[in-house]
Amino acid sequence: MVEAPRLVRAGDPADSAGALLADAVRAVDRARGATRLAIPGGSALAALGAAQGRLGDAWGRVLLTWVDERCVPLVHKQSNRGGAYRAGFLGAQRAPARELPLFLDGERGEAAAARVESALTEIFDGALDVLLLGMGEDGHVASLFPGWPAPPGARVAFVASSPKPPPQRVTLTRPMLVTARCAILVAAGEAKRAALRRLLGGDPTLPAQGLPGLTVVTDLDPRELT
Repeated sequence: MVEAPRLVRAGDPADSAGALLADAVRAVDRARGATRLAIPGGSALAALGAAQGRLGDAWGRVLLTWVDERCVPLVHKQSNRGGAYRAGFLGAQRAPARELPLFLDGERGEAAAARVESALTEIFDGALDVLLLGMGEDGHVASLFPGWPAPPGARVAFVASSPKPPPQRVTLTRPMLVTARCAILVAAGEAKRAALRRLLGGDPTLPAQGLPGLTVVTDLDPRELT
């Protein structure tokens, strides 16, 4: 049976998602001393900044990676990891215990995927605890697009031709995403209405459908989403 997502309406979705993210990370930190966390780029990343002020010492024990990355240099405006550094969410003053980039400058996409596959075993024990996600207008999460074949790969895959630019990406696969027990998805703004309706309606083509412990944070009226 597919687990229905929990819906949270908030005037400030990033702040509310950040509070939920902080609660989830602290709970794992108390239980096992470190949290395996995967984060997105884009507007949903603002929830990470909202969480960090609530996390205290727990942030320094986080094992951090990304749900996907574009195969562009770190300084490129479309780099998810670069965006996190430019926003001040990462750096010398906000360093997690470990950071696993999905793409490094100069790598080939296939080589990046192979490196990350190995590191997910060695550093993350092949699983995640908590996910922070954004969702595109078409319902994609990470670089998993509805209506497109699932990229080959056990836990991480190289996408050679994404339907959205830039075309080359490295992404965690759905089998990796479902290892997390908690997923927080930020879907704010009128442009996300159609995709959110599909998700709440149980559309099986959406990659976020059925993720364990999924909470959707939105500023849209729930009464208009069913």
